[in-house]
Amino acid sequence: MQQSEEFRVGDHVLVVSERGGDGPTFLLVHGLGMGRDAYTEFIDALARRGHAIALDLPGFGDSPEPQRSLPIPQMADLVAQYLAESGAEPVVAIGHSMGTQVVAELAARHPELVRELVLIAPTVNARERTVWRQVLRMLQDLLGEHPKVIARGLVLYAKAGPAWFVRKFRTMMAHHIEEVAPQIGVPTLVMRGERDRVCPEGWVRSVAELIPDATLKQVPGKSHETMISSAEPVADLITEFARR
Repeated sequence: MQQSEEFRVGDHVLVVSERGGDGPTFLLVHGLGMGRDAYTEFIDALARRGHAIALDLPGFGDSPEPQRSLPIPQMADLVAQYLAESGAEPVVAIGHSMGTQVVAELAARHPELVRELVLIAPTVNARERTVWRQVLRMLQDLLGEHPKVIARGLVLYAKAGPAWFVRKFRTMMAHHIEEVAPQIGVPTLVMRGERDRVCPEGWVRSVAELIPDATLKQVPGKSHETMISSAEPVADLITEFARR
């Protein structure tokens, strides 16, 4: 991964890396247990199409674990503070899995910082919002997944550690993205992999229908980690959406 810098508010640290040049500014917020290193090819693909900013949220990737887990809205506020203080132009905010909750709140709470929004595999499915059901779906989704995805996930999950993973899992489960969706006032692309067991089509479609200006796309043959195993097709869809 390219060189990074830290943005710190108290003991909550965002580790940020940037690359690319002219074009849209893409902001990538990772999912639960992940970090920037999980999305290397995807970040490279975005950087070829514009300017890519990738974050490690507090306690994940290279970011140290803070004393407490911020609720999702306050994580969005932390990201917003970074964007405002860095002077970044309004971004195409891309979230994956738990990251969709963060960027959805970012768009709703700080619309001046977001020009378009991309929700890839929005969580948590309201019909299966229990710990054991979500764990089951995650395990089912990994069946047949690309070894690269599994290997990276294992490394990053171990890096975060089980205690912090569980604390953030509870934070993720407590947030209801469907309550935020009607408050989103920017154009939004909602995406899922065709074989995603964590985010079934009916759930993802219902999230898209709650957003005033949303487009729904599916990536054929892919599962929950679709942009890790299919970086270029997903980047193409996002770039096409951002330039419409």
